[in-house]
Amino acid sequence: MYNLKVVIIGAGIGGLTTGIAMRQAGYQVEIYDRAQELRPAGAGISLWSNGVKVLNRLGLGEKLAAIGGEMNAMEYRSHSDESLSYVDLRPLFEQVGQRPYPVARTDLQTMLLNAFGPKHVHLGMPCVGVEQDDHTATAIFENGDRMSGDLVIGADGIHSAVRADVVGHCVNRRYARYVNWNGLVKADPELCEKDLWVLYVGDSKRASMMPVGGDRFYFFFGAPMAEGTQVDPAHRQDELAKIFQGWPAPVQKLIEALDPEQTNRLEIGDIDPLDHLVKGRVALLGDSAHATTPTLGQGGCQAIEDAVVLTRYLTTTNIGVADALKRYEAARKDRTADLVMKARKRTSTIYGYVPEATEQWYADLKQEPPEAVINALAKVILAGPMG
Repeated sequence: MYNLKVVIIGAGIGGLTTGIAMRQAGYQVEIYDRAQELRPAGAGISLWSNGVKVLNRLGLGEKLAAIGGEMNAMEYRSHSDESLSYVDLRPLFEQVGQRPYPVARTDLQTMLLNAFGPKHVHLGMPCVGVEQDDHTATAIFENGDRMSGDLVIGADGIHSAVRADVVGHCVNRRYARYVNWNGLVKADPELCEKDLWVLYVGDSKRASMMPVGGDRFYFFFGAPMAEGTQVDPAHRQDELAKIFQGWPAPVQKLIEALDPEQTNRLEIGDIDPLDHLVKGRVALLGDSAHATTPTLGQGGCQAIEDAVVLTRYLTTTNIGVADALKRYEAARKDRTADLVMKARKRTSTIYGYVPEATEQWYADLKQEPPEAVINALAKVILAGPMG
């Protein structure tokens, strides 16, 4: 189809990538976001090779490589500093044809925003719903403004305002029973080798560092916690020091090195797989469609995959917009639902939903051959739209 006008709700990774892909297809695209200022939720993200391939296809590969970290291996260590598993990732790159790029979220969002064009992103515009007829779809905003197009895309995150109109009811976020702290620190060999992703695990908790661009590490901590706790940023360093007391020296040095005022503290959640991702001329994409816990590192990648698959069906089919969106739903629904549930299962193992299962996982890490890890990662990556 040609000469479409597209209204995208949400200027995160999924919304901006979709905007870039559809602008390249020749469509007129405007993006609206509720935020007054674009500030990513979280400090970093691991873009695995399936997401990188899509961005390569959109002409962003060189820019992405410039902001990404060089991650050549991953290692699990226990909270008593025993090496549990070490995997050289370079055979994975050869198998799938592309290395991953851990990146700072701000760097990634800035790259995507510049590629799309900031003047076409309208901030301070909370969407409160959508309407549609046989010819147009219309986004309705809190201030009373309305914006119509040939289709509306809800890329507005886990708390999506568009989703209820698509599925016919409110979908509540499900708390995953743990808190994630994350941020950026200067790369330091006393913390971690500069091309290594290290994860310390034990006592149903974990602490991790991975390289990103700018000679920095993206770090995250995770620990089981009841929902509703709040800690002022000024006290987050002390909170982490208490939770991870006695953990290995690199973890202690990381806690000492981080800036508590710049450390995010997020209660992690997901949503149950949806029965529908589209309704007529309205489609859901990214976290609004399949919000997941970050334990597989595929949340951002799946939003990026959504963008290129949706664009592909709009540009290669001509029965109509609704038909193209149904094809998008058929292509994406099972893949994303499967990854949401796999991430949910992995979350339960990591964070001690069943303590015996978590202890068994620690033991299994010592026995799992690197080839099995490589093959599991490759299976997810190669199932993406770019192979």
